[in-house]
Amino acid sequence: MKKVVTIQIVRGAIIASLYAGLTILMQPISYGPIQFRVAEALTILPLFFVEAIPGLAVGCLLANAYMYGAIDMILGSLATLVAAILTRYSKKIWLGVVPPIVINAFTVPLILLLVGEEIGYWFTVATVLAGQAGAVIGIGVPLYYALRPLVKKGILKTPDSYSPNDK
Repeated sequence: MKKVVTIQIVRGAIIASLYAGLTILMQPISYGPIQFRVAEALTILPLFFVEAIPGLAVGCLLANAYMYGAIDMILGSLATLVAAILTRYSKKIWLGVVPPIVINAFTVPLILLLVGEEIGYWFTVATVLAGQAGAVIGIGVPLYYALRPLVKKGILKTPDSYSPNDK
């Protein structure tokens, strides 16, 4: 059991650092009313790994500390947490992409207004929706299909795939 928990903690930490690192590294396109957050491709990972849920939320918390501060850290990571949970329970890729796209499309403009950005709410909903769809569908879906055979063959283990001897 300790081995599985350790693997899950490490995998969650890797996901958090990848999310935060990609977002901060690509800062010019990751923040604001028109954004393409490449790290959002990782939001498909809860379909495979339950530990991706806190990993994504923590990664978002860290990335959002970089730009807009406490409001973005709290609301942004909460939106990511809810989207990750919904993705986990959707079970199918084409349903799993919907929560991070839709939740962020409506939450990000609200956050931007709360931090003082002068934006048009509905325009920003449309631009964030487009950026989210581009990242999640354009990068995340191919990532899902690249990882799926590794999970099915047991090369990349999920918490459910460990034998009692591994635990």
